Amino acid sequence: MTVFNSTAGLSVPPSAELGWQGAARLTYDRVGPKTRLASVWHQAPLKIQRPFYPESESICHTVLIHTAGGMVAGDRLDYQVTLGADAHAVLTTAAASKVYGTAKPRSQRTLSQQTLTFDLAAGACLEWLPQETIVFDQAQLLQCARVNLAEGAKWLGWDIYRLGRTARGERFRQGQWRSRTEVWQAGKPLWIDRQWLPGGELLSHPHCLKDYPVIGTLAWLGQSLEPEFIQSLRMLATDAGVLGETGVTRLQQGCLCRYRGPSTAEVRQWFTQVWHHVRSYALGQPACSMRIWQL
Repeated sequence: MTVFNSTAGLSVPPSAELGWQGAARLTYDRVGPKTRLASVWHQAPLKIQRPFYPESESICHTVLIHTAGGMVAGDRLDYQVTLGADAHAVLTTAAASKVYGTAKPRSQRTLSQQTLTFDLAAGACLEWLPQETIVFDQAQLLQCARVNLAEGAKWLGWDIYRLGRTARGERFRQGQWRSRTEVWQAGKPLWIDRQWLPGGELLSHPHCLKDYPVIGTLAWLGQSLEPEFIQSLRMLATDAGVLGETGVTRLQQGCLCRYRGPSTAEVRQWFTQVWHHVRSYALGQPACSMRIWQL
């Protein structure tokens, strides 16, 4: 996949054009054997469901809800998640996210933006597993994520994007999708990833998406994985007969999985298998899939 670093064609809208300014602030702590959602604050259109414990009281599951049904030009969503020492949380979203395009001249170059900040204290673990994001034709989306890990903290996160509503024959002919992700531990960078995909013919290039509409990234950071285990992750896609193209890279303190292909269901299934294997290998306990994914 070709990665671009240009910022051309993107602009921050004036205040008169601002849309939803949603925000969510979640703080988890560990009290005895239990991880609890110690404090929560949210601003429309974001809401937080009541936390639950399908595995054990040591792992707190939480579902985030976007009540507006999607983002339009000028919308800003800001998530800040803090985990205290030894806390363990799993976060997902209630449904697929949507980023709508617009043909209005005044909004033609206006971003929809999502900002994520994760702060993890020593020994904490966060699993960030949102459902897929559908980026409509003519949409312009910027996602910025910053993960700050203390010593011994661990983070697993994935992102899945579908460019264009391909089920309706729509292609991502205009617009832009940008992603900036940085993971730091004790003040040192573990992984910095910047991507830019403009709509149009470039997406057909074999060094870009090769006409595939779906892309996905999964990263595990904070703990090294042995080469033999990385090879076992690569075999998961082969054994499952994945039709898209996959890649698994061993990082100094973790691993990185990439997907480009035809199906959000396929990449989610593969990522879920990777998540289960990493959970068992690195944390010594099996993963528990979110029931809301089945709805």
